[in-house]
Amino acid sequence: MVREGFDRASTNRIAEVAGVSVGSLYQYFPGKEALVTAVIERHHQELMRLVRGALAEVASQPIAKAVRRLVAAAIEAHRIDPKLHRVLAEQIPRTGRLENVERFNRENYVLFRTFLEEHSDELRVVDLDLAAFVCVTSIEALTHNAVLHRSEMFSDEAVETLVEETTRLVLGYLTSASRPARDSRQLHVL
Repeated sequence: MVREGFDRASTNRIAEVAGVSVGSLYQYFPGKEALVTAVIERHHQELMRLVRGALAEVASQPIAKAVRRLVAAAIEAHRIDPKLHRVLAEQIPRTGRLENVERFNRENYVLFRTFLEEHSDELRVVDLDLAAFVCVTSIEALTHNAVLHRSEMFSDEAVETLVEETTRLVLGYLTSASRPARDSRQLHVL
């Protein structure tokens, strides 16, 4: 699918590359969409293994160090096979399996929310559910869009900058004192 694209990747060709008969392939997968669904599931499991490992690694570390490691893990997870990630992202709607993505996202939110709860004394945010949503969505959006649209950001040199800037974004949200709202007269002038 990465080399030839979803439309050109026939079950016959997939069976040939896998070294199995088409009949054997159909025994386990009723069609190409089922194969894609299985690959998506395997890819998500691999990503979650990295995320869970990073969370376990940083559980007792200060928030600044922990967030940096979690951001690095998210970026590392998206670097596993960016071309495959791109193909899978394009094919998820075709498989009709958006619930798998939602399950993956929910697990990320729950894990990150638990992490925030354990570090709540270091945070300025009050609503941990919202904070988990904002942080996980921000990290995922940045890394996912880098995979889809800015592959140059995954070069070894650029990754460090992406980790630093994303960490700054998340830590700024979680730990900085909020700025007072501007006076409406000031807004009008701006």
